[in-house]
Amino acid sequence: MSSQEEWNAFEEVKKGSADEKRDSEEQKEKETVGDRLRVNEGSDDSIGDRLRVKEGSDDSIGDRLRVKEGSDDSIGDRLRVNEGSDDSIGDRLRVNEGSDDSIGDRLRVKEGSDDSIGDRADGSGNEANGESESDESEKEAEANQNDDSVVDDEADSGDEQVEISSRTRTKSDTDPTAHAGIASIEVKVNAIDEANKDDGKPQRPDLTLNIPAPVENLPMPSNSLSLTERLERALGSVAPLMREIFGDFAPFLSKTLLGSHGQELVLGGLVTLKQSSSVVELVMLLCSQEWQNSLQKHAGLAFIELVNEGRLLSHATRDHIVRVANEAEFILNRMRAEDVQKHAEFESHCAQTMHNRKEEEKLCDHLITSARRRDAVVATKLKEKILNILTNKHGAWGTDAPVVHEFCKLDSWEDDSRRRRRFVKNSYGSAHPQATLKAAIEHGATEDAVMAAKEAFHTHLQATKQAQLTQDFTDEELLQVDEKELDMEFAGPVALSTQCKLIAPGVVIHGTMSITKFELYFEMDDDDPHNKTLDSKVLQYVDYIHGKWHFNEVRAIFTRRYLLQNVSIEIFMSNRTAVMFAFPDHTTVKKVINALPRVGVGVKYGLPQARRSSLAAPKQLYKLSSMTLKWQRRELSNYDYLMYLNTIAGRTYNDLNQYPIFPWVISNYESNELDLSLPSNFRDMSKPIGALNPTRKQFFEERYNTWEHEQIPPFHYGTHYSTSAFTLNWLLRLEPFTTLFLNLQGGKFDHANRTFHSPLQSWKNCQRDTSDVKELIPEFFYLPEMFYNSNNYNLGKTDEGLQVDDVLLPPWAKSPAEFVRINRLALESEIVSCQLHQWIDLIFGYKQRGPEAVRATNVFYYLTYEGNVNLEKMRDPVMREAIENQIRCFGQTPAQLLTEPHPPRNSAMHLTPMMFSQNQEDVCMIMKFLSNSPVTHLSANTHHMVPTPAVVSVTANHNFSVNKWNETSSTSASTTNNTGNTEKTDQPQLPLSMDQFLVQHTNLNRRTLGDNFDQRLTVSHSSFVVTSDNKHIFACQFWDKSFRVFGVDSAKMIQVVYGHFDVVTCIARSESSLNQDCYIVTGSKDCTVMLWHWYARQQAIMGDNGSIISPTPKATLTGHEQEVTCVFVSTELGLVVSGSKGGSCLMHSINGDLLRSLEIPESCVTPEILTLTREGYILIKYDRGVICLFSINGQYLRHTEHSDNIQAMVLNRSGEYLITGGHEGAVSVWRTHDLNQLYNYPTCDSGIKTLALSHDQRYVMAGLGSGCIIVFNIDFNKWHHEFQDRYQ
Repeated sequence: MSSQEEWNAFEEVKKGSADEKRDSEEQKEKETVGDRLRVNEGSDDSIGDRLRVKEGSDDSIGDRLRVKEGSDDSIGDRLRVNEGSDDSIGDRLRVNEGSDDSIGDRLRVKEGSDDSIGDRADGSGNEANGESESDESEKEAEANQNDDSVVDDEADSGDEQVEISSRTRTKSDTDPTAHAGIASIEVKVNAIDEANKDDGKPQRPDLTLNIPAPVENLPMPSNSLSLTERLERALGSVAPLMREIFGDFAPFLSKTLLGSHGQELVLGGLVTLKQSSSVVELVMLLCSQEWQNSLQKHAGLAFIELVNEGRLLSHATRDHIVRVANEAEFILNRMRAEDVQKHAEFESHCAQTMHNRKEEEKLCDHLITSARRRDAVVATKLKEKILNILTNKHGAWGTDAPVVHEFCKLDSWEDDSRRRRRFVKNSYGSAHPQATLKAAIEHGATEDAVMAAKEAFHTHLQATKQAQLTQDFTDEELLQVDEKELDMEFAGPVALSTQCKLIAPGVVIHGTMSITKFELYFEMDDDDPHNKTLDSKVLQYVDYIHGKWHFNEVRAIFTRRYLLQNVSIEIFMSNRTAVMFAFPDHTTVKKVINALPRVGVGVKYGLPQARRSSLAAPKQLYKLSSMTLKWQRRELSNYDYLMYLNTIAGRTYNDLNQYPIFPWVISNYESNELDLSLPSNFRDMSKPIGALNPTRKQFFEERYNTWEHEQIPPFHYGTHYSTSAFTLNWLLRLEPFTTLFLNLQGGKFDHANRTFHSPLQSWKNCQRDTSDVKELIPEFFYLPEMFYNSNNYNLGKTDEGLQVDDVLLPPWAKSPAEFVRINRLALESEIVSCQLHQWIDLIFGYKQRGPEAVRATNVFYYLTYEGNVNLEKMRDPVMREAIENQIRCFGQTPAQLLTEPHPPRNSAMHLTPMMFSQNQEDVCMIMKFLSNSPVTHLSANTHHMVPTPAVVSVTANHNFSVNKWNETSSTSASTTNNTGNTEKTDQPQLPLSMDQFLVQHTNLNRRTLGDNFDQRLTVSHSSFVVTSDNKHIFACQFWDKSFRVFGVDSAKMIQVVYGHFDVVTCIARSESSLNQDCYIVTGSKDCTVMLWHWYARQQAIMGDNGSIISPTPKATLTGHEQEVTCVFVSTELGLVVSGSKGGSCLMHSINGDLLRSLEIPESCVTPEILTLTREGYILIKYDRGVICLFSINGQYLRHTEHSDNIQAMVLNRSGEYLITGGHEGAVSVWRTHDLNQLYNYPTCDSGIKTLALSHDQRYVMAGLGSGCIIVFNIDFNKWHHEFQDRYQ
C-alpha cells in the first residue's frame, strides 16, 4: 500500500472518530469518567478541582483528597460511589491490580517501534471488543510478529483493559469496517518491519502471510477514512478525559513522570495539552520516547499505589456511609422515641389538666357549700343576736319577770396580756344532768341521789325537745341562696389548697384549707371517718368549722408543734382570737406561711414583720426579742413575761396538751392572813414541783438511778406537769371546758375526790402523791370565775361526805376575786421576782434537758420531749397511733428556749435609786388662763413618741389650748400667771408650758370650737375627746344632732358626722393602735350608743361604706330607755359600757352584742362617770356621790359613798389606783379593788372639773372651775404593799 493510501486510511479513521464523537454527543449514550467522578450532581468542576491534590505532597491520595471542612459527606459521596460497591477507582478505570505495565504498554505504543498508527489503533480496537476479543487478537499477533517486545506489549495490553477502548466499543460494534481498516494497517506495517530486519534494506512485506482472520464483531467502515479521522473517531471522547486527568493530577504526576535527566514531563506536556485539542498531538505526546520510558519506569507503581489508596478510600467511605447511616437511624429512632414520649406527656398533661379541672370544680363546689354553711351559721348568730336584743329585759319585747338562770361560756377574746376573761351567753349551756346521773350510778351514789339525777335528766330532755322544734335552716333552704352572692365572695383564684386539721380546745377536726389572693378559708370534711366520730356537743363550741378570714384580719403567725412535730401554725386575728392548724408535713407549713400575708409574729415582741420571723425556731425568737431585757428593767410584769415565754415556746390555748404553764407561787393555804413579805409563804422556785418534798425527791432519784430498760431511757417522773386532763380538771366549772371534760371522761363527771375543789388539797397532792407533779395555769392569776360553780353542776360528794360545789378557798381569801388578786400580787412580789429566773431554767431553760436536768431532778418520760420520735417517717399506722396516744396522755414539754442560765431580774432600787425619796410638796405648778372659764376637759398625751407632747385643755366657753409638755421637768413648785410669766423658785423648768397663742393674745380664733352648741346641756369632761397624737379634737352637744372633728392647729372643722336622731350628749375614745387608729363611741338623747372607727391616715371617721361625707357606724347599741349620760370603750377588752338616766348601765361587745346589764344598789339613780381598768374592774360614779365597783362580767363587788360630789375620775395605768376630784376641790387617791381612800391632796380654791395623768405616771393635772390647771406630784409606790413602809 502506498503512502497515499495509508494517509487516506488515517484520515478515514480520524473522520470516523469525529463521526463517532458527534454520534455519542447526540445520543448521550454514556457519561464520561469525569462525570462519574464528579461529586455534586450538575457540577462543572473537574476532578482536579474537586480532589485538589496539593503539589509536592507525599501524603496518600486519601489525605490529598480535599474533604470540605464541616461536611459529613465522605469522599466516596463526592465520587458518587454507590453504596455497597467494592469497586475502587482503579476498578472503574479498569486497571487490574498488580499490573506493572505502564500506560504505554496498555496503549501498545512503544518508542522506536515501526508499527504504524494503525497497528496501535488496532490494539485499541481489540481492547474495545472486550476481554475475549483481545485474547484472540493477542494470539494472532504472536504468530505473525517476531519482535518479543511487541508480543509482550500486546499480551500486556490484553491483560489490562484501558478505559479509552471502552469509549470506542459502541461505535466499533455498529461499524464492521472499523476493525478491518485498522487490521490492514497493522499487517502492512508489520510486514515492512520484518523485511527490514532480514536484509537490512527496505523490503515490501508479504501481505498474505500474516493477515489475521477477519474479526466478525468489528464492523468494517462503510467508507475509507484517514488515520487522523480514525484516531479522532476512536479517541475523540477519551482525549478530553485524558487532558482533564493530566491537569487535575498534575502535582502528583509531576513527581512520578520524570525524564531521563530528571526533568518534569507533565509541566511541558500540559502546555501542549492546553494549547491544542488535537487527539493526534495527545497520542504523539504519550508515544514519545521520554513519556514511554517514564511511564514504563514509574507509572505502574504509581497507579498501583493510587489504586490501593483508592480502594482504602472506598472502604473508608463505605464505613463512613454505614456509620452515618447508623447514626441517622439512631437519630430517627430517638426522634421517634421523643415523639412517643411527647405523645405520652401530652396525654398525661391532658389527664392531669382534666384531673386538676375536676379538683378545681370540686374545690369550688366545696367552697360554695362551705359558704352556704357559713352563711347559715352567721344567720343563726344574727338571729340569736336580734332575739337577744328584743327579748332581754332592756329590749322592746322585754319584761320585768324574773330571769331564768342564764348559762354563760368563756369567750375566746384575749387582752394585751393574752388573758381570756370575758363571758358571753351560752345558747348550748346546760347543767349536764345526764353526766350527773351516769356518775351517780357508776360511783355508787345513794338511791336518793340517783333518783334526783334521773328527774333532772328527764326535765332537761323535755327542754331540749322544745328547743329542737325551732330548726333554723334546712339543706334545701341553703341551696336557695343566691349564687351571684357566692360568686362574689369567691372572686379570684385559689392560690393554695391543702388538707389540714383544725386544732381547737379538746378536739381535732379534719378539713381543707384554701387560700385565695385576699382570704383564708377552712371547711370541715363531713365525709372524713375521724370527723364522724366527733361529739356534736363538742363541735357546738368550735367557732371556725366553716371559717373565713380576710388577710386584713391577720395580725401574727407563729409556727407551732402538734404531737411534738413541727407541722402546725397558729394565726392571731384582729378580733383578738387565735386559730391553729396542723398540716401533713413541715414543707406544707412553709407553703402556707408564704401564701399568707407577711406579718411575722406581730409587733408586740419587737421582731420584724417578715415571714422568716414566723418560720423562726423558738430559740431564735427568744434570742432576737428584747422582752427579756424589758423584764429585767421592770418594764414588763412577771405575768406578762411568763406569758411571753409560753407563747414563743409553743404553748397555746387551742391545744389543751400544750396549755400555758404557770408556777405554784404560794405555799401557805391554811393561815387566816397571808403576809407576802415572808419567804416562808412562797414556794421554792429553784426546784421542780416534784422535788419540793425531800422524801418524794429521794423516791424519784432512786427510780432514775435503778431504771433498767433497753429502749426507754430513765426518768424521774412518769407523768407531766401539764396535760389536757389537768387543764380540764382546773377549769371544770366553766364552759366549754365542762363539755370537753365530759367528752374525755366518757360522758360523766369524775369522782368527787379527784375533782378540783380546793387549792389546799391540790397543793398537798403535789407534795405527797408520786403521780401528781402538775403546775398551775394562767387563769389562777386573773379569772376568779373558775372558782364558782355558776352553772350549778352536781359534782358529787367526796368520801368524807363533802359536797363539791364552789372551790373551797384558803382562809386568807374572802372571795375568788380576792384569791386571784392575792395570787397575782404574790407572783409580782419581790421574792418571786428574785428567783423566777430559776423556775424558767427548769421549764424553758438549760435545766429542762440533759445533765443539768438530771442534777435538778427534772427528767420526764422521753416521749414528752421534742425530737425523740419522728411521726412523719413512721409507716406502721398501729404503732403511730399508739405513740400519738402516749404523747397526748403523758404531756408535752415546751420548746427549750435557752441553754445557759436565765439572767435574773434587776431590783427596783437598782433601776430607780431615788424612788423612795419624799417629795417636798404635793403641788408642782399652777397655770391660770385669762378667760377664767372653767377647764372642763384635760387630755394628757405626753408620751415621748408623740410628735408634739402636750396637754390639751378645753374650757366651758368652748375654747381650747395646746400646752406644751416638757419631758425634762423638775418637781419644784412654781406659778405661771395669765401672761405666761413664771415665778421662779428652785428650778426654772416646769412640766407644762402655756399655749403661746394665749400668751401672746394673738390668733385666738385658732383656739375656739365655735358657738353651735346646745345651750341646754352642761359642758363636762365627756363632751370632748382628743386623739392620741394631739392633732384632732372631737366635740359633741351640737344642736344639729351631730358631732364634729376639729383640727388642733387651726381649729378648722374637718368633718361633721350624723347618725343619731337627737343631740349627742357624751363621747369617748378607746386606746389607739400603732397607726393611731381608734374607736369613737357616742351617746345620745335618742337612747342609743353608736360605735365609730377613726382612721388617722385619712384623718376622718369612716364606716363600712367607705364614705367620709356620710360614714356609717360600726355598731348601734340599744337597750337604754332614757338619754345616755356616760360612755366608755375599751379595745383591749372589747367592751362598751354605757349609762343612762334612771340608773341602767349596759355592757355591749364592740360587735354590738348586749352582754349584760349591771345591777346597781337602790341608792344609785343616774350614772354620771364610768371607767374601766385593765384588770377588768368597772367603776361607776352615780349622782349622789356613790362609787360602785363591778367585775368585767357584771358581778357587783362593792360600793362606797363620798360626801363630795365627784366630778372627775381617772385610773393609773395598771388600774390599781383611782384618782377622783370633787366639787369641793379635793383630789383623792383610792385603792381600786376595795375602794379604800389612801390619800388626799390639798384642797383647791374651786371645784375639780377634770383630771388627767401624765404618761410617766408622775404628775396629776386637775382642771378647776376657776380656769386654772394645777399639776400635782404623785408617786404610786407610796401605797404599794411592799414599798409603803420604806417611805418616811
